[in-house]
Amino acid sequence: MRQDYQSDPKEPPRVPSSGIHRRDWLKQSFVFSSLAFGASSKTISASLSKIPSSELESPPAQEPKSKYLEFDGLGLAKLVRTKQVTPLELLEDAIAQLKMVNPQINAIASTFFGEAKKSIQTGLPDGLFTGVPFLLKDISFPVEGNVSSYGSKLFEGRICPSDSTAVARLRGSGLVFFARTRVPELGILPTTESTAGGITRNPYGLAQTAGGSSGGSAAAVAARITPMASASDGGGSIRIPASCCGLFGLKPTRARVPIGPDRFEAWGGLSTLHNLTRTVRDSAALLDVTHGPALGDSYHAPHFSGKFLDEVAKPPGKLKIAYVATMPPAKDTSSESQLAALETAELCESLGHNVDDCTDSFGLLFEFNRLRVSHGVCILVAIRRTILARLKELGRELRDSDLEPVTRYYFDFAAQYSGVDLENARAAFFDAARTMAKFQQSYDLILTPTLALPPIQHGKITLTGMAQDVIDGILEFLPCPALANWTGQPAMSVPLHQSKSGMPMGSQFFGRFGDEATLFRLAGQLEIAKPWKNHSPKLLTD
Repeated sequence: MRQDYQSDPKEPPRVPSSGIHRRDWLKQSFVFSSLAFGASSKTISASLSKIPSSELESPPAQEPKSKYLEFDGLGLAKLVRTKQVTPLELLEDAIAQLKMVNPQINAIASTFFGEAKKSIQTGLPDGLFTGVPFLLKDISFPVEGNVSSYGSKLFEGRICPSDSTAVARLRGSGLVFFARTRVPELGILPTTESTAGGITRNPYGLAQTAGGSSGGSAAAVAARITPMASASDGGGSIRIPASCCGLFGLKPTRARVPIGPDRFEAWGGLSTLHNLTRTVRDSAALLDVTHGPALGDSYHAPHFSGKFLDEVAKPPGKLKIAYVATMPPAKDTSSESQLAALETAELCESLGHNVDDCTDSFGLLFEFNRLRVSHGVCILVAIRRTILARLKELGRELRDSDLEPVTRYYFDFAAQYSGVDLENARAAFFDAARTMAKFQQSYDLILTPTLALPPIQHGKITLTGMAQDVIDGILEFLPCPALANWTGQPAMSVPLHQSKSGMPMGSQFFGRFGDEATLFRLAGQLEIAKPWKNHSPKLLTD
């Protein structure tokens, strides 16, 4: 199995500026500071996935016999509790679906079906999701004795020494882990392409990206292998694939979900852990399972005493929403993205909320170039540290064949940064967080397009070309998500729209720091007002 770490290192000193074009009321989607996600591997031809596991070489499975594909995670758990189905039957359905669809989308990095069956046979914990099959991202979610390859040749075959805190909590809820999902190398890209793992394809259109870095998880959930899968977000890596694959994706508040115990922060506090789901309630329930400080954590998100699942059904009240269409440095967004944002604003207004166009004033609040450069400092330093640790494990020097070209460039470039550079970068994020908090004294939520374009074609953003091409591609594709990582606030992508060609397009909402509850309430309302649960990708309807 292999998987990259999500997020987006950038080459700070060489980010080009661009002009800003405005349109009518809710101006274009913003090309705002794009965290340099790194690039996905070059155009890699991979229609068929090559999973490093003999378990997939068995004869193709038949279609799931039960109504497995119709249920979300909580729905499957209820079937188990009421003895309408057994955990083993659900696992067999999940494996059957995986074997049918994965050869087309290449979402799976590795499988461990035997271990999954053994966990059922030895007895599952009695929890919220007992018996529900679950997929783990191939980075950020270590499982004791399990391989996690980070989507990289350098990390191929690396055995995790122990469960992470989040994994232990997920396991305690009764979930059945049975496979890992693909990522770009070290989770660097907003696409999921690597020389080690090939291209992960979007079930809604095989020529388009599933997003990244949690693209494998998103493609697998969209293709109904499981109703939910783990993900991480250091610059949009939950929300980007959620938008590309028609899923609900929430990035929690910084330190809401522990990343330990082997470390406290990932990417200098930019990265957070959660999941990708088809329904809002599954996302809320999973956060109930994983949130809360772990022993020894230096800080944690504001305490939430209730249950996030309960918030989904609560009326959000009349919210005041700021619409921000562009963030410097900005470029035009596609007309489709602009239309989707307008429709979301109009939908919110029809539900009784107030929406103000704050694009002009918002763009003056933040030092976007400083923040983008700071993002690059934190990500590149983290990448260099990870690679050096791996080389120490292997007891050797770095080889030319170990890393993709842009990753190698990032590794070398990061050597120039000092401790002062790193502290300056973190100070920029703290300044932005205070500015954001002041702005949100007047607004409950901020609405933006999740992405500036519908899912792009493969080969547009890769790690096999030039570092500057990666940055340019990110500026054009995803101007929106990174700000929530810089400020630490929660944010979600809601799958409310489709492009003219039928590709999913999400709308993004930022909540106040520590306030996932309001996001879940609005998401629950939007899910009822404009349901998306039964939207099926072309892969399942052709």
